[in-house]
Amino acid sequence: MTVVARFAPSPTGRLHVGNIRTALHNWLWARRNGGKFILRLDDTDRERSSEENAQSIRDDLAWLGLLPDEEHRQSDRFARYEAALATLHAAGRVYPAYESAQELDLKRKVQLGRGKPPVYDRAALHLDPAEIARLEAEGRRPHWRFKLDTGSSIEWDDLIRGPQHFDPALLSDPVVRREDGSWLYMLPSVVDDIDMHVTHVVRGEDHVTNTALQIQMFEALGAAPLAFAHEALLVGSEGKLSKRLGSLGADALRDAGIEPIALLAKLARIGTSLPVEPVTAPAPLIESFDFATFGRAPARFDMEELAGLNARIIHQLDYESVAPRLPAGMGAEAWAAIRPNLASVGEAAIWWSIVQGPVAHRAAEQDRPLLAQAAEIAERMDWAENPWAALTGALKQASGRTGKSLFLPLRQALTGRDSGPEMATLVRLIGKDQSVARLRAAAS
Repeated sequence: MTVVARFAPSPTGRLHVGNIRTALHNWLWARRNGGKFILRLDDTDRERSSEENAQSIRDDLAWLGLLPDEEHRQSDRFARYEAALATLHAAGRVYPAYESAQELDLKRKVQLGRGKPPVYDRAALHLDPAEIARLEAEGRRPHWRFKLDTGSSIEWDDLIRGPQHFDPALLSDPVVRREDGSWLYMLPSVVDDIDMHVTHVVRGEDHVTNTALQIQMFEALGAAPLAFAHEALLVGSEGKLSKRLGSLGADALRDAGIEPIALLAKLARIGTSLPVEPVTAPAPLIESFDFATFGRAPARFDMEELAGLNARIIHQLDYESVAPRLPAGMGAEAWAAIRPNLASVGEAAIWWSIVQGPVAHRAAEQDRPLLAQAAEIAERMDWAENPWAALTGALKQASGRTGKSLFLPLRQALTGRDSGPEMATLVRLIGKDQSVARLRAAAS
C-alpha cells in the first residue's frame, strides 16, 4: 500500500501554528513511508475563500519545505459531490430537511431542558408530499442530512487515541449541504479522500466526532474507512491556546527571525515522548516520526522555547546555507565568528556593521591612557599571526592590568559593545588600520 496523506486547509486566512503542525505531521508520515503528500484546498466557502489566501498557503508551505506532490481544489469538484449525493439519495442515506436555523435551535433548547441530548429528531423523514409542497410554496429550500445507521456502534482503532467507540443513536444526522446549495465540510472531504486514494488522515482531536460520522459515509459510498490519527491540541505556556498564539502565522514567525527548520523541529516533537532537538535538516524528524510516541496530553507551544531552539540551530548552520541572506562582503570566517552570538540570521548585519565601522565609543577617563598605549602597540606589532594575543600580551606587560580591567576597555573601544564574538577573530576582521584608529579615537 502506498501511503497517501493530505493537508486540507480552507483558504479563508493565513496558516497558523496549529494547522502548520497538522500539515507537518501529514508530510512527515508520507515521507517516512515513501508515500505521497497532497495539498487540498477546501474552498467550498466561496464568500470567504480567496486566491490570495490560497497563494499564501502555498508560499508558507514552500517556506517550510513542505512541498506537496499534488494539489487539488474542492471548487473544481462540485459535479463529483453532486453525483455522490445522488448515489446516497438513491440508497436512502441522505434526505432533505426544511427546518430553519431558529426552529432547530428551539428544538435543541427543549431537549436540553428535558435533560435529553440535543439530537435531531428526524422529523423531516415523516413529512408527506403535501407538507413538502406547502413548505416549498412558502419559499423554503431544504438542507440535506446524512442518515446515520443507528443499528451498530461506530468503531475504529485510532493511531494515537487507541480504540474508539461511538453510539450513532446519540449523534445527530449531520448536515452535508446547506439550503443555498453550498457544501459543508463532511461529505466533500470523504468523496475527495476516496477519489484521491488517501490512506491516512492526521488531524486534531476536535475532529474525533466528525470521524465517527464520516466513517459511515465511507461505508455508504462503498469505500473502506481510512486510518485516522487524532492528536492532542496545542496549548500555550499559560495553559490554553491564546488568541495571540492561535493566530500566530508563518509570516509573523518569519518576520521574527525564526528559521523554518526550527519551527519544524519544535512542532514535530512537542506532545510526543521524543525530545525537541536543534536539527538543521528534516531527515532526523522524518526518520523518528512515529504515532506510538504521541501522548494524549495537550501539546505545549512556547514562543520563548522556540526562540531558544532557533538560536541553537543558527549556531550550527554552515556558511553556504545562509550566505544569500548575509550582508554583502560577509564571508565564511566572519559568519563563523559572529554565528555563536546570534538569535536570528538577520542579526548578522548588526555585527557586520560593527566590523566595517564606524564605531563610536569614548572611553572612561581612567581607561584612556591604556587605550592610547594599546594604539601605539597595535601600530608597531606584527599582525600576521594572532594580533589579539599579541596586543593583549604586550599591553598586559606594559600596563600591569589583567582580566576584565584589561579586556573590557579594549572590547568597548574596538566594537562599542560590552560583549560579543571572540575578539581574536573580530580583530582580524576589523584589520590593523581600523583597530588602531578606533583605539585612538576612544582614547582621545
